[in-house]
This record gives sequence, C-alpha cells and structure tokens, in this order.
Amino acid sequence: MRIRRVLAAVIATAALAGVGLAGAATATATATTATATTAAPASLTPGECEQGGGTVDRSNLSSAHLPTCKGGKFNGQEVD
Repeated sequence: MRIRRVLAAVIATAALAGVGLAGAATATATATTATATTAAPASLTPGECEQGGGTVDRSNLSSAHLPTCKGGKFNGQEVD
C-alpha cells in the first residue's frame, strides 16, 4: 500500500512539472516572437534606411511597389 502512495506522488509531481515546463516554453516563445517583431519595422522612412547604412532605391516604382532600401542593415525592406 505504501508503494502505491509513493508511486502516485511521483506521478503527480511529474505531471505538474510537465505543465510548468510547457508554460515556461510558451512564455519563452512569446518573448522571442516579440523581440523579433520589434527588431525590424514593416516599412522604413528614408532617414531610417540611410541611418542603417543603405540608400533608397526608387528604380522599380509602380502602384504595387514602394521604394526599397538597398544595402545596410535594412536591405530589401520597403520605404514609405
């Protein structure tokens, strides 16, 4: 009878630890996603492009395309 109680306690502890690890993993993934999102804006200003070491490329302008930042930290991102 004592073995059953000990075994039940071990199983319950393992189950609770698993839930804690899953919660910690979710929190870490959320923090990583937030960091990645704030690292580079969706579109830049011309000044941000130039401060990042690039130049604004307006050679492919149309109604579907915005100018892009060429070179530097923001290479390939759209410029508003």
